[in-house]
Amino acid sequence: MKYRQTLDYLFAQLPMFHRIGAAAYRADLGNTIALCTLLGHPENSFKSIHVAGTNGKGSTSHLIASVLQSAGYKTGLCTSPHLKDFRERIRVNGKKIPKAYICDFVSSNKRSFESVQSSFFEYAAVMAFQYFADEKVDVAIIETGMGGRLDSTNVITPLISVITNISKDHTMFLGDTLPAIAVEKAGIIKQGVPVVIGETQPEVQDVFLKKAKALNAPIHFADQNYKIQDMKEKKGDFNIAPMRRDSIPGDGVPGVGVPLNCPLTGIYQKKNFITSFQVLEILIDCGFKISENAIRSGFRNVVRQTGLQGRWQVLPGEPRTICDVGHNEAGIKYIIEQLNLEKFDRLHWVFGLVNDKDADGILKLLPADAIFYFCKANIPRGLDADELRQKAIVFGLNGKVYPSVKEAYQAAKQAAAENDLVFVGGSTFIVAEVL
Repeated sequence: MKYRQTLDYLFAQLPMFHRIGAAAYRADLGNTIALCTLLGHPENSFKSIHVAGTNGKGSTSHLIASVLQSAGYKTGLCTSPHLKDFRERIRVNGKKIPKAYICDFVSSNKRSFESVQSSFFEYAAVMAFQYFADEKVDVAIIETGMGGRLDSTNVITPLISVITNISKDHTMFLGDTLPAIAVEKAGIIKQGVPVVIGETQPEVQDVFLKKAKALNAPIHFADQNYKIQDMKEKKGDFNIAPMRRDSIPGDGVPGVGVPLNCPLTGIYQKKNFITSFQVLEILIDCGFKISENAIRSGFRNVVRQTGLQGRWQVLPGEPRTICDVGHNEAGIKYIIEQLNLEKFDRLHWVFGLVNDKDADGILKLLPADAIFYFCKANIPRGLDADELRQKAIVFGLNGKVYPSVKEAYQAAKQAAAENDLVFVGGSTFIVAEVL
């Protein structure tokens, strides 16, 4: 098959959660294990780091990958969802998986895989495993798609398990309380494998402690060991100074206490910086040679080296326009906090949601003085824009409905004055269409 035909097969023929939602969710690992068995278990042929969490797992994965690349390691990176191109999901040293490899993989395995009746995400995960095995990567950073315990990526035994934080998202699958969601995320903790928890949260701390103790897994709460002493934005970059909380500069990680530059300027990134430093410390303890220069370069060049997009990303042109993929209640809280630091006369928000999110929980957080441009992403799972506007009116939010994301974005750009701000967000897929 040609590349376009191959993508049509992957997108249209395989159940895809990000498009259709619950109908594509598989509540066990049976299919993934069956696919890996057909391929001879490529997931066992490379070292890996497994990253789960409600928010921040993408940024954390890209930061770790960028530092490892800078340190000279051939590094795989598996993330989801993609924003513009399926190939963003699978990278080696920042380069997207070749179109020809995808076509060959699907053509070679299509018949045998169909007997398994796999979902889109299961197919994509094992494709990543096989590609990393074929490329003989030194290490791969594997991000979960949703949850952890039953996520398709949870067939690996990593060097380190990472859980960034816990907040409410995908509650119909993961549970409607923080402890219930934490149990699902804790499912990536493995026997004897160190686990890093990015954020100490009293409601769920015991869940992780008990699971780690039961599996004899050394547990590290990153924010108890590291802090960002200073963080200032300068010329579009953050200048940060990570420090050990025990005030021992350089203990474990070269360059701790030395200012670093990073283009990820969302203030929520502070937690991801801390989580990444804790992971780097454990990697060094495991024998990885990671110098201060590698850390400096990895943080400074994370966007260029890994292709990370959609994290407080400033788009070209005037007026000032920013997009961010934060899409649940906790993510929107971070966005509002960041917007409050921006200087502008009027806020124009290109806004859409998917239909299985807690719309009321998100809408109640949004600024009533903003002008909203309601739209629906071009996926079946998108929430109807008229319905979204009606829900928004209840919370005192005002704006017009547009037939597409493109038209909403164009209207916002045209309406905004020179000193106004255009923001694009609410759903990953709204951001994807604008990008």
